[in-house]
Formats: sequence, structure tokens, C-alpha cells
Amino acid sequence: MPRSAAGPEIERLIQLLAKLPGLGPRSARRAALHLVTRRERLMEPLSDALRVACERVTECPTCGNVDTQSPCAICRDPGRDGSVIVVVEHVSDLWALERSGATDARYHVLGGTLSALDGRGPEDLNIAGLIERAKAPEVREVILAVNATVEGQTTAHYVTDLLAGADVKVTRLAHGVPVGGELDYLDDGTLAAAIRSRTTF
Repeated sequence: MPRSAAGPEIERLIQLLAKLPGLGPRSARRAALHLVTRRERLMEPLSDALRVACERVTECPTCGNVDTQSPCAICRDPGRDGSVIVVVEHVSDLWALERSGATDARYHVLGGTLSALDGRGPEDLNIAGLIERAKAPEVREVILAVNATVEGQTTAHYVTDLLAGADVKVTRLAHGVPVGGELDYLDDGTLAAAIRSRTTF
């Protein structure tokens, strides 16, 4: 069994860091060493930031975003287009769309996708909240901005069926060749989606 040169406190830090997405055991060790050797510049400010986030950050009861105020800043913004709701799987997807500046619509975070293999059904997602919001008289369009995975598309079809009774247009993101993409490097599914979604030039 391999031995550790670090004490139990540092080992606990490494184990916690290893639970973060994108960090395996080796990356977690490097990150932990970087933090402890730069205690004043990094570790103490990070510790304070984590404590404040733990105390103040909450989930928005309207859309599912995370913020220090409730409802979140996006839901409270009167300049937002209340006639459009963009549906995403996770908060990270919401943040990505916000960074792009592509829309000034409001959002709805499902909290994942339907997955029989993982035992995730409709009751595990924030679908009921979306259907309720879509019935509001000012809502005219629901954009399904879910990932182009089997689970994402299954969820999109399920939500579309539930929205059939609401007076809203349901659209989805275009799938296909990314800007700057070269055909030779794209996978077969992306190329097939691009052909199916072709537009007039």
C-alpha cells in the first residue's frame, strides 16, 4: 500500500479537492501543495470566500440559478425579456449562455436530465416549475438549450410533450458545425445534424 508524505489534515484537503470536477488525485495533490505553500496569498482568501459562499449563496426559487439574493439578479432584472424562457440542464449552462451575451431572456434550470440508468425521473428535475412558468400569459417562447446527448434529447421531448397544452412556441438550439470548425475533425453525429439543419445560403 502506498504511503503518504502528507499529514492527515493535508490528506483530507487532497481528498476533498479530488471530488471537484476535472481534478483527479494527482491534480488534487498539486493543487493542495500549491495552496498550503501560498497560505497567505491563496489559502486564507480562498477559505474566506468559501465560508462567505456557504453562508450567503442560495438557489433561486424561480429559475434555479445560484446567487446571494433571492430571487436571483437575472430574475429581478426588469430589462430581461419575460416572454422567453431558456431551459438549461445546469447552472453552468446558464452561465455559459450569459457569457456569450446571446440572449436577454429569462432562464430555467432543470437540474439535470432524465436518465433511466441513473434512476433520474421527472420528479427529480425542476420540470413542474417550468410548466407552471410557461403558463404565464407573458411567456411566448420556451427555448430548450439542453445538450445534444441521448439524455438531453429525451428530456427535451418529454418537456415538449408537457408544454403541448400551453400557448407557447417551443424551440431548440441549432446543432451542427461550430464557427471555425473543420469538417474533417467533426464527429459523424455533428455532421449529420448539420446536414439536417441546413439553411438557405
